[in-house]
Amino acid sequence: MDQTADWYFDFISPFPYLQMARFDDEMRRTIRPRPILFAALLNHWGHKGPAEIPAKARHTYYLTHWIAKTRGVPFKGPARHPFNPIKVLRLALSLGATFEVVETIYRHIWGEGQDGQSEESLAALAAKLGVSDVNARTGDPDIKQELRRSTEEAISRGVFGVPTLFLKDQLFWGDDATEMYLAFRNEPDMFEAPEYKRMKTVTPAAVRRPAAAG
Repeated sequence: MDQTADWYFDFISPFPYLQMARFDDEMRRTIRPRPILFAALLNHWGHKGPAEIPAKARHTYYLTHWIAKTRGVPFKGPARHPFNPIKVLRLALSLGATFEVVETIYRHIWGEGQDGQSEESLAALAAKLGVSDVNARTGDPDIKQELRRSTEEAISRGVFGVPTLFLKDQLFWGDDATEMYLAFRNEPDMFEAPEYKRMKTVTPAAVRRPAAAG
């Protein structure tokens, strides 16, 4: 059985960058980076992104800086956030979305604090990646379609946030689920235990009403 996990991420979020720093060589051999559009997930599930709630945005910036400092991961973060990640996502896909490519892009934006969408910043990033024409690569219809397909696949699998590791119909959302993912790899039937099976039968006792319009 295939032991390769899909790792869904979007450069708009710093959390995949922090999680990726924890992947050793052995893990990387069994993880496939999959760029997706986080905004599409938010639209599908009716969520707000962390940066769309001012208090949560500030908390996220503080938390990610603190985590990076405690782990020794280079971290600065862009001056403008959220930004439009479409071009960097397509750029990654056009270069095969290898860990080397993904790391280069993440370090540029979240490690060095470069802008995530400006033409000047993208030109500097392209030079690091050996790309001569960013617009030609990111405007390729096949690359655009590949990003759409990857995002739609993630949604069909129930992915609701980034980063998410997906293996054998199980998803592991967030940097803090890394250990659970590793435990599952070592014990594939762990969710068959009674305490996990019982969670599948939980039903809601109350349902929040949608907010009134206007």
